[in-house]
Amino acid sequence: MDRRVILIVVAIAAAFAGWWFLLRPHDAGVVEWQGYADADFIKPGPTQQGLITQVHVARGDSLVKGAPMFDQDDADDRASTDQAARQLAQARNQFANLQNSGKPTEIDQAQANLADAEAARDKTQSDLTRNQSLLKSGAATVQIVDQEAADLRSANAKVHAMEAALAQMRAPLGREGEIKAQAAAVDAAQAALVMARWRLDQRHVLSPVSGTVADVLALPGETVAAGAPVVSILPPENIFVRFFVPEPALASVHQGDNVALMCDGCPSDLTATVSFIAPQAEFTPPVIYSESTRGKLVYLVEARPKAEQARLLNPGQPVSVRPIVSSPPR
Repeated sequence: MDRRVILIVVAIAAAFAGWWFLLRPHDAGVVEWQGYADADFIKPGPTQQGLITQVHVARGDSLVKGAPMFDQDDADDRASTDQAARQLAQARNQFANLQNSGKPTEIDQAQANLADAEAARDKTQSDLTRNQSLLKSGAATVQIVDQEAADLRSANAKVHAMEAALAQMRAPLGREGEIKAQAAAVDAAQAALVMARWRLDQRHVLSPVSGTVADVLALPGETVAAGAPVVSILPPENIFVRFFVPEPALASVHQGDNVALMCDGCPSDLTATVSFIAPQAEFTPPVIYSESTRGKLVYLVEARPKAEQARLLNPGQPVSVRPIVSSPPR
């Protein structure tokens, strides 16, 4: 065969092979987005300004909820609590005094006076009855009968007075309005004591969550303002992943979707759930070193792993994210 024919055939075959290579279906490749682990740190501080006297934790310590973290100077609050307790006791004593009746000796005296008045009344009644019967025979005069009738009315009045005096001794010393006012004073003193005890308790701050101490921000001898953070705590369940999705792929990502997470030393089944999608685009952050996404508009997306898997990540750790595509229904 002519050599030129052979060269033409080879050229045609090469051209066809090149055409097929360029136009054949290409694999779209694996979709993968770059990100990093982040966390929501809890930073407890005092509710009141004061001097830090002791810090019970150090960086790296593991804390359980309710463990002591730090103390403030509580001398003033202890004095306020003691004062409020004494004022409450005083108010209660005054309230009890207004509710009490007279002294036992005063009640006994009132009872004796009533008995004496009743005896005098009974004698006058007896004399009047006898002289009224003698009046018919003339052994008694009308003047005597009238005088004894007047004495009987006076004796009855004294008995009523002695009964009222005895009832007064047995009744509470305070009037109804005074007792109500003192009851309100007791409630106010009780509230003041509760508030003083709360302020005292706030000087000894306990951990609100379980986690690892990420940092100690104040030391003994420092005076911190109310609300100023003293300890930074990282609860494992507060670790999440931030990654960046290119604008063309944003429509494929939805809140609630599951994504696979890949990082150095991470298990193969590490997953997370999309919890947030930024409403605005941004340029790729410089921390994301990827030639394919550099300089393109991306959207920040956050995904949170399950609590038991979140502890496997460390804030700042680079993470690759892949969407989990569910199998289509048959």
